[in-house]
Amino acid sequence: MVYNVIGTMSGSSLDGLDIVFAELTEIRGQWTYAIKASESLPYEPEWMEKLAQATTLSARDYLLLHTAYGHYTGQRILSFIENNQLDHKVHFIASHGHTTFHMPGNKMTAQLGDGAAITAVTNLPVITDLRAVDVALGGQGAPIVPIGEKYLLPGYQYWLNLGGIANISAQLPEQFVAFDICPANRVLNALAAALNKPYDDGGALAAGGVADIGLLEQLNQLPYYSAPWPKSLANDFGTDTVLPMITPMRISVQGKLRTYVEHIATQVASAVKALQAQLPEGGGKMLVTGGGAFNTFLVNTIGEKLAPLGVTIEVPDEQTVSFKEALIMALIGTLRWRQEDNVLSGVTGASRDSINGALWTSR
Repeated sequence: MVYNVIGTMSGSSLDGLDIVFAELTEIRGQWTYAIKASESLPYEPEWMEKLAQATTLSARDYLLLHTAYGHYTGQRILSFIENNQLDHKVHFIASHGHTTFHMPGNKMTAQLGDGAAITAVTNLPVITDLRAVDVALGGQGAPIVPIGEKYLLPGYQYWLNLGGIANISAQLPEQFVAFDICPANRVLNALAAALNKPYDDGGALAAGGVADIGLLEQLNQLPYYSAPWPKSLANDFGTDTVLPMITPMRISVQGKLRTYVEHIATQVASAVKALQAQLPEGGGKMLVTGGGAFNTFLVNTIGEKLAPLGVTIEVPDEQTVSFKEALIMALIGTLRWRQEDNVLSGVTGASRDSINGALWTSR
């Protein structure tokens, strides 16, 4: 069976809206994919501000933003369809939306981007709320990309995503597991902004800095890191917990970036060590994706930390790096369309695997 699906993803780092048009093929339980078109659309400054401030709004204004962002997303998708001559080729849309409140302890998660608005603009079926049932079942609702790694990107022991938050997936003998490791690009980009840079291109700024050992030790001692999986991080952990520890320090921006790169690499290595304790043997290959995969200094630092563990790193082609999450949203939506489980309880800690996604249609 072949499905032509548009998947969208808005990451916690606020760098923009990723859109892919993917051909997903299932034959006797085996999935393959081809990305036919893709685009990363940076947010205009006013939309960056709106999304960044969303959690401070009143209920009324939050819902108005939810609707407005749905119409905005729909218009962006419509332009993508027109620009790539995809009229009458798209079966449906799977839109992740932009996560605002993520409180699995209270069995609640919220993503901006009204599905009714998207389907009204595009006149196509739309699937949204891709985490909600898992959270209602007591799961963390994150990470949800592991099912796509399992089905679409086989052949690795570990999968590391370096987005606004760094998260890892692993194939253990009895189950597929995944969890959030630590904030990543959300903090790195905020630090680079102090030098009027949107991000640290290739990690050049961090490479020129000197790590502050005292700050590094404080970061590594945060209680979250010693908690067992399944576990997940809210977007504001980086901005409300981590950044206030870093910004007052009387060290250069380069030094802060270098320290935080060391922190990310240390926590990735710590996560791998914990996972290896449940594996019959060490070693293995790790696939690294997400925007942070373009940060050469970060990737090399992680590689140095993993080398003693026998783990080698592989960074795939640029399109897969950039659009993996949007591609997997398309798969999750497709599994919802087929009424099949699309979030794994072994990853999230929910009481069972579940079918997630609300279906919106104007016809």
